[in-house]
Parts: sequence; structure tokens; C-alpha cells
Amino acid sequence: MGIKQVRALTTTLPSVTWIPLARAHAERADEMTAGHRARRATGEKHAIEDFLYDYYGTRPSVLRRWHPGVGAGLAPAPGGLAEHSAWKFYMTYPDGVVALDQDAYLHARGESVRYIHGLLTATASRPVFSGCFGLHEWAMVYRDPEHRHALPLRLGLAETDRVVEQHPIRCTHFDAFRFFTPEAVGLNRLQPTRATQVDLDQPGCLHAAMDVHKWATKLGAAVPGALALDCFALAIDIRLLDMQASPYDLSSYGHPPVKIETPEGKAEYVARQREFARRAAGLRARLIRVCEELLGPENAAQNREAVAPFNHR
Repeated sequence: MGIKQVRALTTTLPSVTWIPLARAHAERADEMTAGHRARRATGEKHAIEDFLYDYYGTRPSVLRRWHPGVGAGLAPAPGGLAEHSAWKFYMTYPDGVVALDQDAYLHARGESVRYIHGLLTATASRPVFSGCFGLHEWAMVYRDPEHRHALPLRLGLAETDRVVEQHPIRCTHFDAFRFFTPEAVGLNRLQPTRATQVDLDQPGCLHAAMDVHKWATKLGAAVPGALALDCFALAIDIRLLDMQASPYDLSSYGHPPVKIETPEGKAEYVARQREFARRAAGLRARLIRVCEELLGPENAAQNREAVAPFNHR
């Protein structure tokens, strides 16, 4: 926040434009989080949707907050300055236009922007691999009577273990792999680590696709509101498939299984996985553009060059 004399904006939205956008954004966010907020009030758990809030740290109050994005200014409303003027990383020009203070933002989050840009760029450079069949969820319960979710296994313990043993496990995503049971770790063809994430994340992975929501959240005020909610909507849809293809019985939630242990289930999984990869590719490209607008052409090019050795692997 503060007064800045030199304007670096690509567009300034009049209040008759941005106020309805902000209102519609809040309404859309509220609709998307209504179930979670109602359950939170009563302490009810949800094995499918809680992941989006517990693992990703999604806060409905933050999600409903609309941002215009990098380079967009908000003209004063009839009642005064845009409320964004009091928000972190925003500044006000002498004529009352409010916008993201890119200098302050990069000073605080520059390293995160560079990392996210590099990871998303490397991920986008790779072909879609769709032969994992969601077996990461099966590897998380392999030979373990204690499970993360209070749901029955639809095939039982022994048959669940047999499915794991009869399929190659090819998980590339560290944040899925790190929840494998000790007995399943050695079955994975790769041994992902946080340090190798830039080297291994690939666009067909459900978790890498869900992570567009994670990175949009990390970029925060720099991400236009519509993009942020599109990323969350994709994560909601992917999470359902993630659990439908898991060994858990979701009949109590009214969702049929995707039986990846059968040829028909594998075909359904791959078809939906590829559609999610297509959607994620568009969102990932938009997030990359946000990062590049923040970094500027020269720094963005240098960052792309830094991750070039990881591309296409």
C-alpha cells in the first residue's frame, strides 16, 4: 500500500465493470464452498472434499476475494476507493486507481514466483502419461489395516493388495508418493523427492493437475479471480475421480467406482484423465503468463533457461 507516481498498468477497470465482477466472483466461490462451510459448522467430515481444504489449505473467505490480476487497475467507485486499497500488496495511484504493487509483491514472493514458473514450465513441456490408473491411492493402503478414510475397501484387504501387486506402480508425483505405505514404496518404479519435483511432474498426473489450484493460491493477489476459481473447479472435479478410482467404497456418497482393476475401468479412467490434462494445460499456461508478467520478459527468459535441462524428460 502507499502512493506511487509512475503507472505501469495495461488496463484500468471502471467501477461499473469491476464491482459486478467482484460480486459475481464471491457468489460463485460461495456456491463452490457451500457444502464444506455447512459441514464445518457441524463438524461433519467428508472423505472426498475435505482434501481440498485440509491438504491445500483452501480458505473459503480467501477464495471469495476477487483480484483483478497483474497490470489491472481499479478506478474509484462512487463511494470511494476500491476496498483493495487496504489489502496486502496493493497500492493507490494519485488519481485513486488501486492496483497490485508488483515491486512489493516480488520483494516478498519473488522466489516463490520463480519456482512456480519453473515448475509449471517444465511440467508443461512434457507429454501426457496416462498409464498410472490412479494406483497411488491403492499404494497408500497397501498391506496396512489402518486407512486415512473411515470408509470400507470395496474389494477388501487381500484383494486390494493383490491389485497393487498385479500392476506396475509408476507414480511421478512426490506429494502422492510420500503417502505410500512402507511396503509400497519399493514397488514404485520411481522414487520421487521434493528436490526432483521439477524433473518429474508430468501433465497427465491427477495430482499435478490438481496442483494448479495450489499454485494459483500461492500466487494469491497476482492471479485474476476467474482464473483462481477455474483452478479450484478443476481440483474439485479431479478429486472426485481420484477417489472414485481408489480402493474405497464411495457408495455412502452416492458415487459409483471407477474399477481400474478391469479393462473397462482403465479405459474410463484414462479418458477422464486426458480430459483433465487438457483442462489443466490451459490453466497452467495462464498461470505461467501471470508469473511472466510479474517477472518481466528478461527474468522470465532466464528462468525458462534455468529449467530447460528438465524439459521434455
